[in-house]
Amino acid sequence: MREKWKSFAKNVRNSNGRVRLSAVIMGGGQLLYGRWVKGLLYLLAEIIILCYFITRGGKELAGFFTLGTRQGDAWLGIQGDDSVVMLLMGIFAWIVLLVFIGLYVSNLKDAYKSQKLAMAGKPQPRFLEELAEFADKKFYVMVLALPVLGVCVFNILPIVFMILIAFTNYGGKIVPPALVDWVGIDNFKKLITLSQFAPTFFKILAWNLLWAAASTAINYFAGLGLALLLNKDCVKGKAVWRVFPILAYAIPGFITLVAFKFMFSYGGPINQMITASGGTAVGFLDLDAKWTARLIGLLVNCWISVPSIMLLATGHLSNQDMTLYEAARLDGATRFQQFRKLTLPFMLFVTTPVLLGQFIGNFNNFGIFYFLRGGLYVDGYFLASDTDLLINWLYNLSIDNNYYCIGAAISLVIFLITSTLSLIVYMRSSSYREEDSFQ
Repeated sequence: MREKWKSFAKNVRNSNGRVRLSAVIMGGGQLLYGRWVKGLLYLLAEIIILCYFITRGGKELAGFFTLGTRQGDAWLGIQGDDSVVMLLMGIFAWIVLLVFIGLYVSNLKDAYKSQKLAMAGKPQPRFLEELAEFADKKFYVMVLALPVLGVCVFNILPIVFMILIAFTNYGGKIVPPALVDWVGIDNFKKLITLSQFAPTFFKILAWNLLWAAASTAINYFAGLGLALLLNKDCVKGKAVWRVFPILAYAIPGFITLVAFKFMFSYGGPINQMITASGGTAVGFLDLDAKWTARLIGLLVNCWISVPSIMLLATGHLSNQDMTLYEAARLDGATRFQQFRKLTLPFMLFVTTPVLLGQFIGNFNNFGIFYFLRGGLYVDGYFLASDTDLLINWLYNLSIDNNYYCIGAAISLVIFLITSTLSLIVYMRSSSYREEDSFQ
């Protein structure tokens, strides 16, 4: 990046008056070199963007920093500033400004290119020729332009908006028409210091990490075990046995969760069998059923997730080099040693990215405990239960109780944890460091 900047600065210093005109009026240099279409396009882009900033873009950039200064009053009929809208439009103004900077730099580079062609005595390219060359050499840019724009509008913009909300006091009683203000990292300080949030945050974080690691390991090894079992020659009717896990995978997850909630309820079939045997109904998902409910969540998640791992493992196991196993058997290796030294390293190598995706999915698994035990608030937890994950607590705080800024702070913490752990594990895995080992 530094070398590119040095090269760009050097080109600016060596440019002539026509190129420097493009630094003041975009497209000016192109027009003087006879490249009318491209010059007019650059000029039109500059006029449109400048008109936007003169009419409203400048105000929206200022509103991004102030988040409004006029307080509304419904009784007096005073229309105040909407801080949330101002934040959103401020983000849009920054995007337009970045686009303008990109076009400005592109304009200077293109004008300098025209200067070099003129100095070499070569003709200036026609616009249609440039367009055809661009479509030929950078066809991927044209194809991906619309999808990338859609990702920016529908994915990146909401993510940036949510991240910025984490640094405001938006939520609780401070919602429009009340003015929202920037508070820096105060929301993160509240999560780790304030008695209202801190104990709940650390309890849920510890359980969330345990849940993600345990559920990922259980699902992975259960799916791998099923795949190994179904790959054995002694198993008859393999197609039939594979149908049952796939049926669990094919049924929508929330339907499965609702069914399991009914099964473990007081009126469900499990308690009916217990009472029919002379026992007392068990509150598997009650307020005091902490570890029982957590264990049920692990098993239900296993039921839902194992089939996909099994199908994945079955495909990869069919590509193993069986001569290695024959050599291992001749050397006296036990089946467990073969699994530990041959099967497991091979499977971890080819499935590490999927395993990381499973970990992130389990870390942010909103549905499991929302459908099994949602709506419960347990003593010792602020607006949460002892089975809630961070994503569930975020939902309780922001959607049900209007703590939007705290919820946004939690979402940023979730992102930092999952992205950091995923990158560390992947960078240290054989899938990244030893790419050619199994090829």
